[in-house]
Amino acid sequence: MRLLILPGDGIGPEITAATLAVLRAASDRFGLGLALEEDIVGHESLKRWGTTVRDGLLDKARAADGLVLGPAATFDYTDESKGGINPSMYFRKNLDLFANIRPARTYPGFPGKVGAFDLIVVRENTEGFYADRNMASGGSEMLVTEDVAISLRRITRACCHRVARAAFELANHRRKRVTAVHKANVLKIADGMFLEECRKVAADYPDVVLDDVIVDAMMAHVVRAPDRFDVIVTTNMFGDILSDLTAELSGSIGLGGSLNAGADYAMAQAAHGSAPDIAGQDRANPISLILSAAQLLSWRGQRLSANSFIAAGAAMERAVETAVNAHRVTADIGGGLGTRATGEAIAALVREA
Repeated sequence: MRLLILPGDGIGPEITAATLAVLRAASDRFGLGLALEEDIVGHESLKRWGTTVRDGLLDKARAADGLVLGPAATFDYTDESKGGINPSMYFRKNLDLFANIRPARTYPGFPGKVGAFDLIVVRENTEGFYADRNMASGGSEMLVTEDVAISLRRITRACCHRVARAAFELANHRRKRVTAVHKANVLKIADGMFLEECRKVAADYPDVVLDDVIVDAMMAHVVRAPDRFDVIVTTNMFGDILSDLTAELSGSIGLGGSLNAGADYAMAQAAHGSAPDIAGQDRANPISLILSAAQLLSWRGQRLSANSFIAAGAAMERAVETAVNAHRVTADIGGGLGTRATGEAIAALVREA
């Protein structure tokens, strides 16, 4: 398996190095034969090439078997005409990575804020209110006058259907419950269409229970009793908010993995930002990217029915659990190690798997 590695900005290079240590351990332990090719995006690319994502990088990503993307300083990239491209958006859109799969769970060694739980948010990734990915030409935000702005939201049956199917596939191998989160009481046409497609897909999974919750009520329910949920599926903006909330409820957004998956490609991505204030200090928690890389291996294994990749992904997740429970992690989640040492500790546990 050939992986394209793009460390990104801020703490990106540090957490990526820690993740690569774990991936190499998994490759050795399970005979995966991983080939890791590093390249650059973000500020380093902007300095060198005049753009945060240079021409040719998409072809590299398409030729690889998977992509690992560290955090990027997206708030700094304000003008695409001057090279300020958001790398995450760029690859999600151009590789049609329609499902953002965001697990959130607690660990006994670092209990969350609202009790134990284990759930997954499946967020539609390619349309909705996001102005950079829902129009064929230009953006979907318009400044009508200096005091009037309009944002358009695109919802399609095809995108609703495929993200719903991704959620049901996950639930079918877990606790067999899908919760569709929506605002169909107000957005009757668009979110009504989303619910219709979820119900159509549900008919193909008779063993999986589907329920639905209005998004504002969902925020209360997931804080009050997150353990009642298994797989949550929703549209882009609602999923963006809900996935960060559930990751933080687990104890830290740094404990949440993130896989962007499509029909042909997948990208592991840290769920958090580039944290420039602690960059270079060996303090950053690398677990989000490590768990994201584990998801990428599992995705590859399930797609090809390759048990060694599935086993490797599971071993990485177990190693993270052991490290967190033993406090062999960074200070923000109850340990005393640096970024590099945390990666080495998790890699050692993978080798012992």
